[in-house]
Amino acid sequence: MARTLLRQRKKSLSPEDVTVSDRPTVRRAVTAAALGNTMEWFDFGVYAYLAGTIGKVFFPSSSPGAQVVSTFATFAAAFLVRPLGGLVFGPLGDRIGRQKVLATTMIMMAASTFAVGFLPSYASIGFAAPLLLLLCRLVQGFSTGGEYAGATTYIAEYAPDQRRGFLGSWLDFGTFIGYSLGSGLVTVLTLTLGSDGLESWGWRIPFYVAGPLGLIGLYMRLKLEETPAFQKEAANEAAERQTGEGDDGDPVEEARQSGKGRLKEIFTRHWQAVLICMGLVLLYNVTNYMVTSYLPTFMTVTLGESDTTSQLLVLGTMLLVVLTITVVGRSSDRWGRRPLFMGGSIAMIVLAVPAFLLIREGGILLPAFGCAILGLLLVCFAGTAAATLPALFPTRLRYGALSIAFNISVSLFGGTTPLVASFLVDTTGNTLVPAFYLMVAGAIGFVSTLFLHETAGRPLRGSGPMVETPDEARALVARSRTEAGRHARDVWLRLWHPLGGRDRSNKPERKE
Repeated sequence: MARTLLRQRKKSLSPEDVTVSDRPTVRRAVTAAALGNTMEWFDFGVYAYLAGTIGKVFFPSSSPGAQVVSTFATFAAAFLVRPLGGLVFGPLGDRIGRQKVLATTMIMMAASTFAVGFLPSYASIGFAAPLLLLLCRLVQGFSTGGEYAGATTYIAEYAPDQRRGFLGSWLDFGTFIGYSLGSGLVTVLTLTLGSDGLESWGWRIPFYVAGPLGLIGLYMRLKLEETPAFQKEAANEAAERQTGEGDDGDPVEEARQSGKGRLKEIFTRHWQAVLICMGLVLLYNVTNYMVTSYLPTFMTVTLGESDTTSQLLVLGTMLLVVLTITVVGRSSDRWGRRPLFMGGSIAMIVLAVPAFLLIREGGILLPAFGCAILGLLLVCFAGTAAATLPALFPTRLRYGALSIAFNISVSLFGGTTPLVASFLVDTTGNTLVPAFYLMVAGAIGFVSTLFLHETAGRPLRGSGPMVETPDEARALVARSRTEAGRHARDVWLRLWHPLGGRDRSNKPERKE
C-alpha cells in the first residue's frame, strides 16, 4: 500500500513545463493553416457548383442523371487515395516536422487544382479527358490526406489551452470562406455568362484562381516555425539519445523512429481514440459534404430548381456558418466540446427530416429555413472539431494518428456522401433518403461522443500547459505547487494514519 501511495504522488509544475504563447506568432500560424483549408475548399465549392457543367464537358454521352453520378464518382475518387496521403504525410509530419509537410501539401493542392483549368474537353481528346480529370483529382486527394490533420495539429499545438476552441474554429472558418468564394464565383459566372458560356469556357476561370491562392499560402507557410510542442518533443528525443536512454528493443523508441512501429502503436495502444475520431469525423463530414457538395445538385437535378436559386440558397447557408463558427468555437472553450457534439448529434437525428421537407417545398422562403437548419447543425461540429480531434492523441503520434483516422473516415463516409446520396435518390426515387443518411450519421456521432473525454481548457496529451501571458504561467505554477503540497500531505496522512481520519468521518455522531 505504501508503494502504491508513493507512486501516486503528484509532481508540481516548474516554469519550464509551461509554454507562453506569442500572440503574433499564433496569429500567423492560424492564418497560414486556415489558408490551406481555404484553398482546398475553394476547389470543392467550385467542383460542387460546376458538377452539372463538368458532367457535360467530360461525360457528354451520358444522361443527365448519369452525368451527375459520373462527376461525383470522379469527386469521390480523390477520397479513396486520401488514406494513402495520410499514411505518408502523417507519420512524416511526426518525424520531420509539421511545417515542412504542410508546405508540401500546399504545393501539390495548388498545382493539381490549377491544372484542371487547362484540361481539354471530351470533345477534343475523347476518353483521355475524364482520365486526366481523374488524375488531377487523385493528386488533390493524396495531398489533402496530410492537409487537414496537419493544419489542426499545427493550430492546436500553438493555441493556449483556454482558447484552443476559438482559435481552432478559424481553421474551419477558412474552410467555409474558401467554399463561399468558390461557389460565389461560379454563381457570378453563371449569371453573367449563362449556361452556354459557362460550358464553353467559363468553367475554367475558377480553377485558374487556384494558382495565385496557392502561391500566397505557400509563402506564408514557408515563413512559419515549428510548433512549441513538436520542438520540445524533438529536444526530449535528442536528449534521450545523448544520455543513452531509449536503447534498441525499447518499443517506445522503436515507435518513434520507425514508421512501421508508429503505425503499430497507433492501432494497438490508441485504437479507442482512433475509433472515437472516426465516429466524430463521420458525423462532421457527412453533414459537411451533404450540404456543400450534394445539396446544390439535389435542388437543381432532383427537385428541378433553377441553378441560381439553389446556388444562392447554399451560398447563404455557408455565410451563416461563417458568421457563427467562431462563436461556436469560443463556446466550446466555455462549455466544453462534448456538450456541443452531443447536442448537435441529437438535433441531427430530430431535425434532418424536417429540414429536407422544407427544402422540398420549393420557392425561396421554406427552403431557406431548411438550409438554415442544416447550416446550424453543421456549425456545431465545424466550430468544435479542430480543437477536439488533435487532443485525442499524444504529441509524438498526433499528426500520424489523426491523419490516418481522419482520412479513413472521410474516404469511406464523407467524400462518398454525394455519390451515395445521388445514387440512392436516383434508384429509389425517395427524396428523403439524404435526411435518413444524416440521421444515421447523427446516431454514430452520438455514440462516439459518449466515449469522448472532455478536453476543453486542458493541455494536449503529451504536452505541458500552454498559456497566453507570463502572469498566467506564474499563477499556474504557484497553483500547481499548492495542489502538489496538499496531495503530498494527504499521502503522508494516509500512510501513517490509514484508518483514523477516514473511519472517524464515517462514524455516526454519538448521541448524548
